[in-house]
Amino acid sequence: MSWYDVAVQKLGFPTIELFVKAGSDGESIGNCPFSQRLFMILWLKGVIFNVTTVDLKRKPADLQDLAPGTNPPFVTFNGEVKVDVNMIVDFLEEKLTPPSYPKLAPKHQEANAAGIDLFARFSSYIKNQKKDANEALEKALLKSLRRLDEFLRTPLPEEIDADATGDLPESTRSFLDGDELTLADCNLLPKLHILKVVAKKYRNFEIPAEMTGVWRYLNCAYKREEFTNTCPAEREIEFAYLDVAKRIK
Repeated sequence: MSWYDVAVQKLGFPTIELFVKAGSDGESIGNCPFSQRLFMILWLKGVIFNVTTVDLKRKPADLQDLAPGTNPPFVTFNGEVKVDVNMIVDFLEEKLTPPSYPKLAPKHQEANAAGIDLFARFSSYIKNQKKDANEALEKALLKSLRRLDEFLRTPLPEEIDADATGDLPESTRSFLDGDELTLADCNLLPKLHILKVVAKKYRNFEIPAEMTGVWRYLNCAYKREEFTNTCPAEREIEFAYLDVAKRIK
């Protein structure tokens, strides 16, 4: 155990290390929405933690011993290795609780399902090589984006004035569950950002400007250090999809 870990434990804090995929240079943060998801959660929790980038081409022997057969992301918590992303999310929410750490679960359950099929639609679209299938796959992606946009533009119950008459106002909230980032955002935002970057680069596809809910959501995320400081550089995202984004034939 390092002097840092000893000092942290003496202060009563858990010792946490997050291992994430390294970028093309073997050191910077690489493209991995699951790594960013955990990075954002730990940042939002306000907990003390270390981050180690792992070069998958030259994975150190000590890491192979630590988590044999496992690629990042994974976490060590007081020396115990956690490797399943969804289980890590649940574990951190269970262990890092108020009053010391904020609760990050959304208040509205529907926030967890927003954009649930978006990344799968994007993956099918970007991997497709057949010209005659491209239009249908793009339409499916747009349909998923519209559902997300509709959700983001629909006011949450607390945004509605019970005494008001007429049409419901459009939501002005920043994120899926309100004006604060939650676990739902940590899951969706990294994927939505990848979609935006990669679709533009390899398909010249842009999220339509009329999807004001989606654009408000992204622009609010870009103002938050919990997102921007855990996000890989755009060139890393583009590089990761260099061989994945198939050329239309």
